[in-house]
Amino acid sequence: MPPKPEVIVVGAGVVGLSAALALQMRGLSVTVVDREGPAAGASAGNAGALAFSDILPLASPGLLRKAPKWLLDPLGPLTVPPAYALRIMPWMLRFWRACSPAQVQRSTVAQTALMDLARAELEPFLTATGTLPMLRKEGNLQVYESEAEFRAALPGWKVREEHGIEVVHMARAEMETLQPGLSPRFVRGTFTPGWQSVTDPKDFTLALAERFRSNGGTLAKGEVVALRPSAEAVSVALAGGDSLSAGQVVLAAGARSHYLARGLGDRIPLETERGYNTTLPADAFDLRTQVTFGGHGFVVTRLTSGIRVGGAVELGGLKLPPNFRRAEAMLKKAQAFLPGLKATGGRQWMGFRPSLPDTLPAIGKARATPRVTYAFGHGHLGLTQSAATARLVADLITGATPPIDLTPFSPQRF
Repeated sequence: MPPKPEVIVVGAGVVGLSAALALQMRGLSVTVVDREGPAAGASAGNAGALAFSDILPLASPGLLRKAPKWLLDPLGPLTVPPAYALRIMPWMLRFWRACSPAQVQRSTVAQTALMDLARAELEPFLTATGTLPMLRKEGNLQVYESEAEFRAALPGWKVREEHGIEVVHMARAEMETLQPGLSPRFVRGTFTPGWQSVTDPKDFTLALAERFRSNGGTLAKGEVVALRPSAEAVSVALAGGDSLSAGQVVLAAGARSHYLARGLGDRIPLETERGYNTTLPADAFDLRTQVTFGGHGFVVTRLTSGIRVGGAVELGGLKLPPNFRRAEAMLKKAQAFLPGLKATGGRQWMGFRPSLPDTLPAIGKARATPRVTYAFGHGHLGLTQSAATARLVADLITGATPPIDLTPFSPQRF
C-alpha cells in the first residue's frame, strides 16, 4: 500500500489532473481517484479548444433571444428533452436570472479575470508537464450567413477588442483564402488569430495522467459515494465499502460533483449540457483553422485523431439515453456548409459538460469544512480554464493568496 497522501483529488478529467499536478509542484503527495479512470468523460470528447477569447457568459440576453427558436427544433443547437423538462425548470429559472444586464456584467468581469489567468498559466504549465508540443496556434473562424447576423455579433466582438483580444473581420474572399471550401452561403466571418487548441483533448489528458504517475502520484479507480470530514482529515468513501483518507480533498468530478457536495451541505445547481460529436478520418477535409458555425451551435476542428464535428447543448441530465440523431444532424449540416467534407467512417460520442446557470465554475471551500476544495462546473471551458483552476486550487490548499478575486466563483453564491 502506498503511504497516505496529503491530498486526494476526486476526478481524473483535465481539471482534476491539472490540479493534481499543480499540487505535486508545490511538493504535496497526491492520489487521484476516478470511477472510470483518466480522460473518460468530457475531457476526451471536447473540441480541444483553448477558448481564451470567450469572456462573455453563455447566460446573456442574446441567448435568451435565440433560445425560443432553437428550443422548437429537437435537433437544433439547444434542446430540452420532454422527459427532462420539469426536472430542469429550477435551473432554467436561475439561468434566466443570470441573463440580466447587471449579472451579465458581473459575470463578464469574473470570466475575463479567469481567462486572463488561464492564458498566463497555460504555457508555463504545459512546459512543466512536458505537454507544450501538443499546443497548436491555428486560430478560429466564426462564420455568418448574412450581414444582419454578422452585425448582430459585432457588440460582442467589440467587448473582446476592448480587452485587447485581436479579431479580424472578413469578407467572403478573405475567408476563402484563410479556409478554402466554405459554402458560399457564408458571406462574412470573424477570425480570432490568438485562438489556441491542443492536438487532441484525450491524448492531452492522458499525457497529464502519465506525467502525474511519473512524478510519483497514485491513480486509483473507484466510485466515490461520500466525503466525510473530521477535525484531522477527510474520509473518501468508495462504493463497495472501501475508503481513502487525506488531510485535504479536491472535488473535481465534473457532472457528478454536486451529488458529493450535497453531502457537505452545499446544494449547487449543476446541470449537464450533453454534448455530441462525430470524429471523421483525418483526410475528411482540408481544415486549416477551427471553424465555428455559431448560428447552428457547432464547430469543426482538426485533431490528430481526425476531423471532429461537434457541439450543441442538450439539457437532459445524466440518465436519459443518448440521442445520436443530434450528432447526425450536425454532420449533415457540416456536409452542406463544407461541401467537400467526406462524412463516412466517423465515430460518434456523447458526453456531459458540468454547467452552472451563471456560466462560472465553483472554485472554493466546502461549507462544512475547509479541508474540501471544489473545482467543477466549467461547462464548455474545462480545458480552457484547467491551468488557471489548478493554480487557484493549489493556492487555496497551500495557503497562498490567489491572484484573482474568487468571490464570483464561490460555491455558496447560490
